[in-house]
Amino acid sequence: MEYITNSPEETEALGAAYAKVVTPGTVLAYRGDLGAGKTAFTRGLARGLGYSHPVTSPTYTIVNEYLGGRLPLFHFDMYRLGSSDDLFDIGWEDYLDRNGVCAVEWSENVADAMENALWVTIEKIGDNERRITVEGGEHLAPVSL
Repeated sequence: MEYITNSPEETEALGAAYAKVVTPGTVLAYRGDLGAGKTAFTRGLARGLGYSHPVTSPTYTIVNEYLGGRLPLFHFDMYRLGSSDDLFDIGWEDYLDRNGVCAVEWSENVADAMENALWVTIEKIGDNERRITVEGGEHLAPVSL
C-alpha cells in the first residue's frame, strides 16, 4: 500500500490507523532518512494503541517501552547498532516474546533480523509531504486515512 501524507499530523493519523490492525508480535521495520517521519508514525501508532503519554525517539536509549495500551509498544532505534548481533545482545528475542508490537527505526542496520516484518518506507517528497509505502503484513487488514 502507498500513502501520501501532507503533514506530521497526517503521518501520525496513518500510524494510528495501523494500530487498529496490528496484532501481538507485529514488527514494523522502518526505512527512511533522518527527519522522514518515522517517529511521527510511531507517535500515531502509540496513540492508536491507547498510550497517552509523550512518545520520543529512542536514539540514545536504543528502546523505549510504552505500556498500558491495547498492546505493549517497543520502539527501537538501531542507528547506533552495527549488526543484528548487537540487536540480539540487547534482548531482541525477549521483546518478541512479550506479545507486543516492535517499531524499529533504522531497521536496515539489522535487516537480517527483521524476518516477517511489516516494512514501512517513509520518503520526503516535499517540505511536509511524505510517501509512505507499507509492504508485507498480508495478515493485516488494509487501512485508509
